[in-house]
Formats: sequence, structure tokens, C-alpha cells
Amino acid sequence: MKNITKLMALCLCAVMTAAAVFCGPAWGRAAAESAAGAPGNKNGDVMILYTSDIHCGVEQGFGLAGLLQVRKALEEQGYTTLLVDDGDAIQGELMGTVSRGESMIRLMNAMGYDAAIPGNHEFDYGADRFLELAGEAEFPYICCNLFRDGERVFPAYVIREAAGLRIAFVGVTTPESLTSSTPKYFRDENGEFIYDFLMDESGERLYAAVQEAVDEARAEGADLVYVLAHLGMSAASAPYTYADLISHTNGIDVLLDGHSHDTEQVTMKNKDGDTVARSACGTKMECIGYSRISAGGGVAETGIWSWPNKTPAAELLGIHNEISGAIENETIAIKKMTDTVIARSDAKLTIADPVEKDASGNPVRMVRRAETNLGDFVTDAIREQTGADIGICGGGGIRTDLERGEITYGHILAVFPFQNQVAVIRATGKQVLDALEWGARAVPDENGGFLQVSGLSYVIDVSIPSGCRKDEKGMMSGIEGERRVRDVTVNGEPLDPEKTYTIASTDYIILNNGDGFTAFEGAEVLQDQFKLDSQTLIDHIVHDLDGVIGGEYADPYGQGRIVIVGQ
Repeated sequence: MKNITKLMALCLCAVMTAAAVFCGPAWGRAAAESAAGAPGNKNGDVMILYTSDIHCGVEQGFGLAGLLQVRKALEEQGYTTLLVDDGDAIQGELMGTVSRGESMIRLMNAMGYDAAIPGNHEFDYGADRFLELAGEAEFPYICCNLFRDGERVFPAYVIREAAGLRIAFVGVTTPESLTSSTPKYFRDENGEFIYDFLMDESGERLYAAVQEAVDEARAEGADLVYVLAHLGMSAASAPYTYADLISHTNGIDVLLDGHSHDTEQVTMKNKDGDTVARSACGTKMECIGYSRISAGGGVAETGIWSWPNKTPAAELLGIHNEISGAIENETIAIKKMTDTVIARSDAKLTIADPVEKDASGNPVRMVRRAETNLGDFVTDAIREQTGADIGICGGGGIRTDLERGEITYGHILAVFPFQNQVAVIRATGKQVLDALEWGARAVPDENGGFLQVSGLSYVIDVSIPSGCRKDEKGMMSGIEGERRVRDVTVNGEPLDPEKTYTIASTDYIILNNGDGFTAFEGAEVLQDQFKLDSQTLIDHIVHDLDGVIGGEYADPYGQGRIVIVGQ
């Protein structure tokens, strides 16, 4: 990009004067088109801005207010801008939980998004609920690989015209959504899947759908084709990673990606040997992604701008604009409820590695691949509240840290934003072993189904390749060969495969096949709705611990319940 450092400096200067320059109606598509069409002030370049995995973190990092300011500054410098999103926007913070996603849709409307795709977490309030929300969006949702009863749910692509160019955006959502959201949301009353994300063992169905959409967009006159993807880079997601898709298709100029919360900027060859740029911008507005198209119609540069500061941009730079006001309107009632202090903690309970950082300097998520003190704590809460022999929780369901000091109701809801019910079953030791093996299949890579545990300990030998097998829907279908999980104990005694144990977890894991868990099918259900996961955690802190989380949880790496060897 032409002097990108200078560009960002100009953007931030504009941010500093935000209160003075913002007035009039909220920024939306009409305002964007008005600025783009103003005579004599355009440089002929198009700047595509993109977000991903916001997870309702609208006030974190750059925040939506900072994003709006950057967009306005770019328009003032002569760029024509487009704004798109790569999914997982409407869920993840209290604003999403309380409004069931509606607050985020209203804010995205106010921002003037030009297109968005569903991520797997768009369906966490139910598939029907998301379709309602998509109907309220003033921008198109696109996805080439989501079908219901054989019919595509959303358009496969949309073409936007900017600075005389026709730019196509093709949407693709990870087929793993069937298991990484709640599988029952995609089934009918008879338990049959009525939704299809084109999942198969080879990935060919997905590749073919993307290729068809790309070819159709080209035939319709698209000058450039961008893929908005929610695929990610996790090896455990093969054959549905961004690299799998690019290497099996052609005609894609740039792939803007999400899902794995990484910030990797990659160029690689497609199936014809042509270079394709892949860009990802992390999570919760820690970065803004961009792709600049020059006046000549070529992709000049694709990358990200990072906000590595702990203090959000809006707070540090004094941004107050239409979007910050809209955010305040959406959150004011929630904050009154959630700011109530209910307990305190003598230690920071974390989902992240306290040492390891990613390329942008942000902590690397640990809860999906190793034991953490927060994983220990929440599973202790589930086990002790229910009285079960074993407590388990998928790392993907534990969403944020609990800081040392005062704990509010809002802090607990942020840890468990999905509002799942805790359930209790009776299962055999063999079923427990199978579940642990499935949860450990991706280590040392991360996996949302990695099991944090209480009342149980186990060893994972990562030198042994995983023998877990999955069916075309991503469900565990069997385990072959040598197992990587061993030395499993329950309350200090070796686990007996023939014995039965009581197991407590969220219904997502042990009743609804979440993250592909089938090991507990057929188990006796003792309680299917004990209480909400967040309420279970609150009651444990307030009643079992007298309002204080003690120093026994001080070690961020936990209490030695999960040992990983062979690395």
C-alpha cells in the first residue's frame, strides 16, 4: 500500500477529532454511497475493509467506533470503501446473549456493512432464530454451501460496484458448523438433519460449490472475486481449511478468512498454480482487515491493522460518534444488570497461555488444547453442584478469562455465554474413554471439543496419531488402532471400562452431540435440565465457596489433571 504508515497516522488523527467532525445521520450504506459519489474527491482506489469473529466485542480493540472512524478517514482521503464480515459476529458477549443476536444486527446495519457470511456461532440461538435475524439485516448474508431440504438458504455470492469495478464476494461457512454449533438445531422433530453444509470426508462437495459460485460470478461480469470464508487454519478441520479450499479451486483473487481467530497473512498457489492471498484478522476487533484494489483494477495489497493496546481505541483516543452512541443504547440496560458484584477471586483464571503470544502479540488460546485453571474451576463447579463423579466441559464453551478481584454477574455470563443447560448422565468407563480420545484427537492443535475435567485425570501421548474416525456429518464414528489417551483415573482410582459413573456437563456435549461427541449416546439420562451453566457457576461461587475463589487455582496451567507427553 502507498505509504501505509502515513495512512494509519492520518486515520488516527481523524479519530482524535471524532467528536468535532461527526454529526448528522448515522453512517450507513446511503452515507457510504454519498461519499463515494462525491465529485472530484476520489483517487480511483477501492479499499475493502473486513471484520471477523467479532463475537459481540464491539468495544474491544479498535471497536466498531474505531472501525467507523477509519472508514470515514479513508473516504476523506479519496478511497471508495466496502465493508464485509466473515462470521461469528452475533454471539460471544452479554449483548448477544441477552438480545439473542438482535443487538449486533442493529449495529451492523448502522455500520453499513455491504455483505456478511454466517459463522458457525451465528446458529447458537437456533437456526430458525438466525434466519429471523438475517431477515432484519439491511445487508445480504451470502453462503454457497448452506442448504435446507436441498435448497440454498442464502445467495452464493453478491456483486458490488465500486470505482467502476464489479467486485464479487462469495460466501463459504465451515461444514463443521453441524457439530461446532448445536447439532439438534439443524435437525427436524424426528432427529433427521434438514440442513446441510456440504460436509463429506473428501471436501469435494464444498470445493465444487465454491468453484461453481466463483465461475458464475465471473460469468456475470465480476472483475475480481473475493471469498469471504469462515474456515480457519486448524489441521483438525481438514479438509475444510482455507488451504484445502484454495488448493482445490481457481478464479479466486483473495480469500478473507475467519473461524480460527488467527492473524496469519499467507500467499499460496491455487490448483492452477496462480497466487492467492489469504488474510485473517483475529477476534474481537483486535485487528481491522483491509484489501486495496488499485485504480487499474489489480489487488495492490491485503493485510491487517492491529490494535495491540490493552486499552480500547475508543477509550484511549476519546472516540465518540454515532456508533459509540448506538452501542451505549444497546448495552445500557444490560450493564445495570451485569455490573452487580457477586464474588471475588484471589487468582486470575484464564483461557490463554500466560507466556505464548501470536504474531500480533496477543495471548495464544490454551483452553482448547491443554489444561487451564479456568477449565479446572468450571468443571469443579459443574461436578460439585451436581454431585456427579466426573465433571467435563469442552474448551470451546469457555469463552473468556475471569480476572483477579471482583466478579460480577456479567463476568460469569461472559465465561459461559451460550446459556446451555447442565445435564447429568450415567455412562460406562468405556464411554468416558471414548469421549476423552475424541476430545484429544487434535492436540497439540486446538479443538473446541477438548475436554477440561474434574474428578478425573488423564495423559495424552501426542506421539501417537489419532485413530478417531468421523462420519460425513463430522460425528465420531469409531476409534482405530492405538489410543493416545492413557492412565485415566477417577477420584484417584484407575478408571474401569466396565463400571458406570455419573457424569455432568452441558447438554451440548453429553446430550446433543456437540463438537461431534457420540460417545455418550445411549447413556442413562439422570437430569437433562439441572440448571443453566452460568447459574451453576454462580451458585458454586456464592454458596459452595462463600463468594471467594481461592488460591488453589493460582497456577494458570491448572492442577495437573491433564498431562501431555510425546511432544
